[in-house]
Amino acid sequence: MDSDDDNVEEVVEGPLDDDGLPHGFCTVTYSSSDRFEGHFVHGEKNGKGKFFFFDGSTLEGFYVDDALQGQGLYTYEDGGALHGTYVDGELNGPAQEFDTDGHVVFKGQYKDNIRCGICWVYYPDRGCVVGEVNEDGEMTGKAVAYVYPDGQTALYGSFVDGELIEARLATLTNQENGRPHFSVDPDSPVYSYDKSTSSCIAGHKMLPDPYESQRVYVGQSLISGAGEGLFAKTDADADTVMAFYNGVRITHSEVDSRDWSVNGNTISLDEDTVIDVPEPFNLTENYCASLGHKANHSFTPNCKYDPFVHPRFGPIKCIRTIRAVQKDEELMVAYGYDHEPSGKSGPEAPEWYKQELREFQEREVGRGAKDTC
Repeated sequence: MDSDDDNVEEVVEGPLDDDGLPHGFCTVTYSSSDRFEGHFVHGEKNGKGKFFFFDGSTLEGFYVDDALQGQGLYTYEDGGALHGTYVDGELNGPAQEFDTDGHVVFKGQYKDNIRCGICWVYYPDRGCVVGEVNEDGEMTGKAVAYVYPDGQTALYGSFVDGELIEARLATLTNQENGRPHFSVDPDSPVYSYDKSTSSCIAGHKMLPDPYESQRVYVGQSLISGAGEGLFAKTDADADTVMAFYNGVRITHSEVDSRDWSVNGNTISLDEDTVIDVPEPFNLTENYCASLGHKANHSFTPNCKYDPFVHPRFGPIKCIRTIRAVQKDEELMVAYGYDHEPSGKSGPEAPEWYKQELREFQEREVGRGAKDTC
């Protein structure tokens, strides 16, 4: 066997011309295991076609003289997609990217396959970073902004590769052809990236979050014995981010090894990390940079915990409404304590929680009895 047979560049299925080149609709499989299905004219892609790459991603569009031209659709292996404009096989022009749920994660321009000009990068929580990217396509510069999920409240200033360096409070006033316009508050404090560690909750513990400050306040809870609670400062629709849950970052094993009574302000961030607001930072006179830990429990909550990428705190949790709430309504979440008894006194939980559990179970029993009548 000829040695060249061991390095076959392609296998063609379909019609060939007199020179043995693909001509018509063909499937061509390359040595890399990539596959192309589409129309050929004397060996060159011409017409509608689609690449199937070895990693599971695909690229489809219209080819002219062997190069993708015009609108193309690149689908990532996880199901996300990039809709872009191609010139001679490279991204050049407007583009949008979507995640697997169809939410926009990028909107902007490309030049020679690199992001350029004004670009918008969106997080799953609906916050975003916007600005003019540098020559490497990175969100780096002194005129970049993080925009909160309300689409108006912003932090405008210096960012490096999308990470906040130094910014002031601003308002996104309008957009013109994708270019945002901000009004910067000249009296604003300076905000910077302030991700917590296992021992430091924040560098600026008494600097409130400007978005959160517009939406919530702390007051005496309506639940007897629960202490303080978190309340809506204004009416809010369902699916609205209301508050943020920042804290020191510890491990699950640390939490499990402690007495439950010191875990009252812990929440799981992911499989490795737990966010904790320990004493004395549970008191607002010692820490008020975020207030999510002030929300109390309900078995019929009006809010839930959700992941959030915060410009100051990094990956944390937020409190998001699951129905419309009214001004001065207490915001409640489901804590998810283990209801299995660990001793004669029932589950390990605060007394107020046990009382709430008993009342909820009694209501459920009563409701069930009515349903059977």
